[in-house]
Amino acid sequence: MAQLRFNRDFDPRYGSAVTVAPKIQRITCQNPSPLTFHGTNTFLIGEEEVAVLDPGPEDNRHLATIMDAIGDRKVSAILISHTHIDHSPLSRRLQAETQAPIYGCAPHSRAEAFRDMPENPMEASADHAYEPDQELLDSDQLEIDGLLIEVVATPGHTINHLSFALPEQGLLFPADHVMAWSTSVVAPPDGSMGHYMASIDRLLERAEGHYFPAHGGELRDAHRYLEGLKAHRQSRETAVIGRLRAGDTHIPQMVANIYADVDKKLHGAAALNVLAHLEDLSSRGVVATSGPVSLEASYRLTA
Repeated sequence: MAQLRFNRDFDPRYGSAVTVAPKIQRITCQNPSPLTFHGTNTFLIGEEEVAVLDPGPEDNRHLATIMDAIGDRKVSAILISHTHIDHSPLSRRLQAETQAPIYGCAPHSRAEAFRDMPENPMEASADHAYEPDQELLDSDQLEIDGLLIEVVATPGHTINHLSFALPEQGLLFPADHVMAWSTSVVAPPDGSMGHYMASIDRLLERAEGHYFPAHGGELRDAHRYLEGLKAHRQSRETAVIGRLRAGDTHIPQMVANIYADVDKKLHGAAALNVLAHLEDLSSRGVVATSGPVSLEASYRLTA
């Protein structure tokens, strides 16, 4: 089984635009948290003209740093990977400053299985005001300053999540789908574990091996890491099944046992991860519930 090794060695260099590859700059917003690590990475793609990927949250200092880094260059596109409030809200003010079109994911939506689920703190972090000028679809392409950018749909972390590849450079921007410092939260109602696992397989089929995630540092051996990430998620699924066999019937019991070594501040997010696994297991007929798949339902194995 591939082993997942996290790398938390990262210098955000707040207030600076850091060149991380030819024609690629990273600007890290000073919005650290247990879920954002040191903050959200915004990327400027291009040299003579640029695309701005994931401008970030509403933050005056970050906007000023982005505008300083852009200088007198033309902004040809503002690209949005997904609609969490640490990624998309600043796009509107950046557009007002640059008149660039907003291209990106679909507006916020829910996974079908959780259409009627009450809002939780994770969904409350969604940018419900986001509306792109053009919604990008899988395999769409843009050209910025001679760089071919290909859209890669990677639903899972959110159902509308996109990654962006530079196939000719062997680079990929996986946003929150793959990060070197931690696993991604897959939290219903807008997250889906089944889609997330399928998206990992999708990236494993692609050639790009050098990733620039939206939080933390880069990944230079991305396929090996993806194999470890896939194995980790499969081990979590095994743990959920193990807790059901041990007699746990409700999500809080499972979280207390599976995530005993995780900061309790993150147990709310962990409960949503477990729910995502249970929904996937339910859709495959492995698990039955006392009613609709939810945080409050009771669960049992079907065999």
